Amino acid sequence: MQPDNLYEYDEEYRDSIATVDEQGRRIWVYPKKPKGKYHRARIAVSVILLSILFAGPFIKIGGEPFLLLNVFERKFSILGIVFWPQDFFILALMLISFFVFIILFTVVFGRVWCGWACPQTLFMEMVFRKIEYLIDGDANQQRKLARGPWNAEKIRKRGLKHFIFAIIAVLIGHVAMAYLIGIEQVQEIVTESPAENLAGFLGLVAFSAVFYAVFAFFREQACIAVCPYGRLQGVLLVKDSMAVMYDWIRGEPRGKLRKKEVQAEKGDCIDCKLCVHVCPTGIDIRNGTQLECVNCTACIDACDDVMTKIGKPTGLIRPTSHSAIESGNKRIFTPRVAGYSVVLTLLMVLLTVFISGRADVEATVLRVPGMLYQRVDDDQIQNLYNVQFINKTTEPIELTLKVLNLEGTSLEKVGGPEILVPAKGKLDAVFTFLIPEDQLTGAKTRVKLGLYNGDVLIDEIKTNFLGPIILKP
Repeated sequence: MQPDNLYEYDEEYRDSIATVDEQGRRIWVYPKKPKGKYHRARIAVSVILLSILFAGPFIKIGGEPFLLLNVFERKFSILGIVFWPQDFFILALMLISFFVFIILFTVVFGRVWCGWACPQTLFMEMVFRKIEYLIDGDANQQRKLARGPWNAEKIRKRGLKHFIFAIIAVLIGHVAMAYLIGIEQVQEIVTESPAENLAGFLGLVAFSAVFYAVFAFFREQACIAVCPYGRLQGVLLVKDSMAVMYDWIRGEPRGKLRKKEVQAEKGDCIDCKLCVHVCPTGIDIRNGTQLECVNCTACIDACDDVMTKIGKPTGLIRPTSHSAIESGNKRIFTPRVAGYSVVLTLLMVLLTVFISGRADVEATVLRVPGMLYQRVDDDQIQNLYNVQFINKTTEPIELTLKVLNLEGTSLEKVGGPEILVPAKGKLDAVFTFLIPEDQLTGAKTRVKLGLYNGDVLIDEIKTNFLGPIILKP
C-alpha cells in the first residue's frame, strides 16, 4: 500500500525482495538487537504463548488431549472433544470458520498474528535470535564474525551456537510430533530402541532436522517466500486495516539532522535508517506496507527512541491505518468487516448446533471391496461387510446391529457375536448378511440397519445389498 502524497518514491523496491541481490543471491539479514516498550510486550506475550505450546501435549481435558491432530489414525481432539472421520463435516466447518476468522482478523488488525503469535516468528526472534545475540553479539559483531577467518573464536562461537540450535530443534520436533500422535506415543518412541518403532523414530529425526534447517539457515525466508499469508495480505488488507505504518505526512521530506539548519523545511524523519537496521526481514517500512513486513513493531521502538533523543513526538512509525494517516479517519467497523462478521457468526451458530447435536455412538457400514454376492443353499444370498463402530463417550459400550426393513435375514459378526466398543475408541468388525432371495428387490436392495444399546435404538444406517439381477416377466 503506497502512500499518496506529493513526494516521489522509488518503486523499484517492489520488483524484488529485500533479502535477494541483483544476481539472485541471498542477502543474509543481520537485524540490530531490538529494545523498547513494544519489544518488552512481545517478550511477555511470547513467554505466555510458548509456555502454552510446550505444555499443550500434557494438558488433558476429560482424559483427552487439549489438542491432537492425529492424521495417521484419523483421530482429532480439540479442547478435549474427540472427532473421527464420521465428523468430517464438523471439522470442515471448523476449518472454514477458522479461515473466515483469519480474514476478518487480517482486515481489521493486519498481520499482527505474524509478528506476535506465529510460532515461526516466536521461535526465530524470541528464542534463536536471542541465543545468537548472546553468543555472536549485535548486528555489527555478527557481520564482523561472518566475514572473518575461521579462527578458534569463530569455530567456538559457531559450534556452540549451532549445538544449542540443534538441541532446541530436537525439543521442538518432539513437541510437534506430540501434537500429531500424542505425548504417550512420543514417550514410547523416546524410551524404546529405534528398531522397535522405526517409523516414529525417523519421524522425530525428520521433524528435528527440518526445524533446525528452518531456524538456523532458512530463517526469514519462511515468511517471505514460503508462507502464503504474506501474499494474501495484498488481497485482504484495505486502507482501514491496522498495520505498522510510517507517517509520511509528518515524516517527509526526510533528511539528516544538522546543526544551524532550518529543520522546519524538513519532516521529522532524519533518515537514520534505524528502522531498516532492526527489521528482521530487511525492509524499509517508509516505502509503505510490504508483504515482507510481519508487524513485529521493532521499527516502532527504534524510531520512538530516536524521536525522544531529538526532542520530537513519538509515533512517527506506529500501529495505525492508511486512512488514519491520510485523512485522520479511524474506522474499524467498515462494511467489509460487518459482512465478514455476519458470515463468521452464522458459521459459529452452525458449528455449535452440529457439535451439540452429534451422536455419541455411530457406525459405518461398507461392503467389502471387490467381493460379489454368494449364493448360500438355494434361497439365501450372502454379502460381506466391513463395519466400524465409533464410541465418543467416556465409557465402553456394548452394541447390537439388527436389520429393520427385511424379514428372514441373518446378520452375524465374524469372530464372535460380542460388539464391545472401548471408551472414546473404535471397533472394526466384519459381518455376513444373509437375505432370502425373495426379499430382494433387484441387483441392489436398500437395507436399513438399527444400532442398539440394549433395547434402545441409537442410530439407523442405510446400505445397499448386492444380489442377482431379477428378471421380471
